[in-house]
Amino acid sequence: MTFLYSDTNECAISGDFIMGMLSILGRVLGAVMIALLSVSIAHASPQSIAGDWHLVSPYHGAQSHQQFLANPLHQQYPSSQAVSLTGGHYLYKGSFEIHTAQAYVFDFKNTSTIEYFRHQVYDQQGREVASLEGGIGRHIENPFFLRHGRSVSLVPGKYVLATQVISTNYLAIPEPYLQDQASYMHAIKRGNALTLFALGIFCGLGIYYAVLATSRNRSVEAMYAIFIAGNFIYNSAALLVLSDLFNMHSIYWVSMPVLISSMAYMLFVIHLLEINRYQHRQLYHAGVVILVVMALFLLLAMVYPNWALQFCRYEVGLFLCFGLAAAIRLSQRNNPTAKRYLIAISLFFVCGIMAISLSRLHEQFDLYIEHLGLVSVAIEVVLLALVLSFQFSQLRQEKEEALEALGMTEKVAHSDALTSLPNRYAFVKALEQMPLHGTMTFIDLDGLKFYNDHYGHARGDALLVSFAKHYQHYLGGHLVLYRLGGDEFAVLSHKGEVLVVEQALQKTIESVRLDGFEFSGASAGSAYYYEAENITELMQLADERMYENKRARQSAVTA
Repeated sequence: MTFLYSDTNECAISGDFIMGMLSILGRVLGAVMIALLSVSIAHASPQSIAGDWHLVSPYHGAQSHQQFLANPLHQQYPSSQAVSLTGGHYLYKGSFEIHTAQAYVFDFKNTSTIEYFRHQVYDQQGREVASLEGGIGRHIENPFFLRHGRSVSLVPGKYVLATQVISTNYLAIPEPYLQDQASYMHAIKRGNALTLFALGIFCGLGIYYAVLATSRNRSVEAMYAIFIAGNFIYNSAALLVLSDLFNMHSIYWVSMPVLISSMAYMLFVIHLLEINRYQHRQLYHAGVVILVVMALFLLLAMVYPNWALQFCRYEVGLFLCFGLAAAIRLSQRNNPTAKRYLIAISLFFVCGIMAISLSRLHEQFDLYIEHLGLVSVAIEVVLLALVLSFQFSQLRQEKEEALEALGMTEKVAHSDALTSLPNRYAFVKALEQMPLHGTMTFIDLDGLKFYNDHYGHARGDALLVSFAKHYQHYLGGHLVLYRLGGDEFAVLSHKGEVLVVEQALQKTIESVRLDGFEFSGASAGSAYYYEAENITELMQLADERMYENKRARQSAVTA
């Protein structure tokens, strides 16, 4: 999922491309979520069971939570408007009528986060015709995959349903409903497919960013991987994947992972947007305060487990507000990563606030509030993957720019500014790679002082440039000319081509004189690598032979 680009223009294009992709993908995912929550069931509609809630016992710590009422129909308890989200033992009494003899399914709408439940069905004579149990905390196999649905065959008539729910806490209000089994089996496919698809996204991206965090040793990917892992565990537990597939029956898998992943998300945002105490003082201190509050919530959830899901709501609200505020603030400062993150957090904010604020979904039976949260996080995970991909492309661009700058610096360090030939430093480095049969030739250019003194240094520089250009041309591509400084040059030959070097020098002098430097000339001296014990002796030997050649030329001119 990482995008790599090789130059500035391409990276600019990549940024616009990813920005567009973020916007389009966000709209598509948002539309999909709305569609999923609004599509009506094609088969027979479920039947709500009209009734009232009664409080049997509020949550009070280490109580006997698994003890159901033996005969709930004839016992009176205080009425309750709804189930308290901080847990307890509740009884729902309702009546319904059956017109067709067939198999029916009792299930709950709004939420699947129920620790224990029991449906008891009574006929008109008050006889119990069915007793159906289940819940996340029950080691009872669910007959319908990822659902609390319980099947019973009923004949036409009027019935009374007494449903008991016992849970440490509730994510939303579990309202019993009835549906014929054929329609029910068709209706639950949508929600189950959505669950498995979103969890697959979490699993794949979570592993990917965990590996990235390990290989790159970066906090951004590590915190992101923890955030995904926490949501994977939470949604797997709340939507019955852990209990159905892995036989893990604990309500605490629904709350504790969210409390930890919310802290990881806060750290992720701080690292992603590079919020620090020096440049973003207010945001940084706000983030620290929120992290301290989240740590306190985690500790309190261990002492008061019935408040754990409420603390989860508060933490989600806190990191959503912080992420949105940070994205807006840094986008105003033209932070490119913040601009892209703003799209992701905006969609996540809207969906997330809906998920943590709702306790009921009206006219929606096969999808839960847990599904709303699941889709919200899935949207965020996918969009943030693109945000991180943009960040990777930025890092790639910065790396290439640094390498290019390093290459330019190295070129400058190894090159002569006037002639663009390799300099003395490059010459010494090249000497270390010379074979025994290679040769080194020193060249001393005559006439430089004459042109400097009579025509100025600009003319002397022109002589050096003319000599360097023509000599390298005649040497060809396999021999390299070095400028050692002043009027001193050198040629290295790995194959010991002394004759080629000297012939090229003669042609160069002729060309330089044709360029208007009639008083120029050159002396050369060569030495084979095997003639000396070390580089110093080799250079001394070539230098001596060059001066011998220079004296011989001067003597010939004098004579």
